[in-house]
Amino acid sequence: MYDGSNSLMLLPYNYYKSLREFGIKAKVFSQIIPALSTVQNNRDHRKIAVIDGRVAFTGGVNLADEYINQKERFGHWKDAAIMVKGEAVANFTLMFLQMWNFNEKTENDDLKYLKEHLESEKEIVDKDSFFLAYGENPFDKDEVAKRVYLDMIQSATDYIYIMTPYLVLDDEMIDNLTYAAKRGVQVKLLLPHIYDKQSAYLAARVDFETYLESGIEIYEYTPGFVHSKVVLVDDKKATVGTVNMDFRSFYLNFECGLYVYNHKQVLWDILVDFETSFAVSEQITLEDFRNNYPWHKRLAGSLIAMFAPLF
Repeated sequence: MYDGSNSLMLLPYNYYKSLREFGIKAKVFSQIIPALSTVQNNRDHRKIAVIDGRVAFTGGVNLADEYINQKERFGHWKDAAIMVKGEAVANFTLMFLQMWNFNEKTENDDLKYLKEHLESEKEIVDKDSFFLAYGENPFDKDEVAKRVYLDMIQSATDYIYIMTPYLVLDDEMIDNLTYAAKRGVQVKLLLPHIYDKQSAYLAARVDFETYLESGIEIYEYTPGFVHSKVVLVDDKKATVGTVNMDFRSFYLNFECGLYVYNHKQVLWDILVDFETSFAVSEQITLEDFRNNYPWHKRLAGSLIAMFAPLF
């Protein structure tokens, strides 16, 4: 199942029919049609792979050559995904089936996949740690993904590391991030050095001075583009998924992620990934930004950011 926005430029309009000819069950979520509709602004941004109800994957990785650096478009493409076994797999299975059956008019036996999972052997994990798969639905008004991020930011006492391709935040999120830095928490943001969208580059920098003045450290991944969506807090909490730090992910898209609590090995692996990435990145200082970022880009970014809540 893939999102219908791919049909605009990347795939033939009826590509799902070609897949069906190979015996693959294929669907398009909200195929783009030539008509003005606000519903078409709500896209399926989730990345979910479930195998036999026993293993699930999520993260930033789509099925395209640049995600494995087979094709280079914006320098080195840095991404992240996570594999999970056990109880959390059922949540990913359910999220997938909800999307798959959104336009089904007849009954089916898809719930058998959940039953098979529940009857399968359970994975044994550290009893003091847990994993929670969560989904964001733009129509339920719960803002689940944003609340996961806010909970992690507000509870931090030592550090907050954030890896994201886009940084266009509302006032509530900005206030929480800057307050965390002001109360002594080390806040470090890892962003791309080479952007895939000029508009995202300009909009992200609108609030750079606010971040830097509060003590937040900003790094740009020098080798290329960061597409990872990862947050790590205090060696204790992390989330890996599809949620970008922008209005589209928090309010408009269907998203998903895996919340990790107190699993030492997984958290250590995420920490190593952050530290390795920071080591090859360039830090943006307040002085450099004020002296070297031109006024016309500031103006363009401000104009773009005005419309960010709509797009």
